[in-house]
Amino acid sequence: MLRGFPPVMSKDTHTLILGSFPGEASLAATQYYAHPRNQFWRLLGTVLDEPLVELAYEDRLLRLLHHRIGVWDVLAACEREGSLDAAIRHATPNDFAAFRQHAPDLSKVCFNGKTAGRFAPVIGEAGYTTLVLPSSSPANAMLSFDQKLRLWRDILT
Repeated sequence: MLRGFPPVMSKDTHTLILGSFPGEASLAATQYYAHPRNQFWRLLGTVLDEPLVELAYEDRLLRLLHHRIGVWDVLAACEREGSLDAAIRHATPNDFAAFRQHAPDLSKVCFNGKTAGRFAPVIGEAGYTTLVLPSSSPANAMLSFDQKLRLWRDILT
């Protein structure tokens, strides 16, 4: 059974970006979105006008927190061979009910891809604004970077 990472958040986090579950490169590096071809840091850096790709991992996280943005995954644990979401088996979701206690200002939850986006209705029912974004994964090659970016800009609205 693979285990995910704790959330990156602070008391004043107002927007949370949820992925599905860390891929092999991320698990090996113990870092969110560590695969060099994953566009997460480039997309978010462009949206925030921050040089996230150029920063050390810990500095990236600090810049996100400065913008009151958190990162986590919908799944706490699962079985999976490889990094594809389609290979996820025996998944255990993270405890979102407790999140409101830790981030009382949270109002918007964005989902990085359709797999994570399956949780949007449940999160929306809890009173959060939700946004399902195109996946930043290198496996999602149907959209160009610019096409994804147009949709990712909605994080700030």
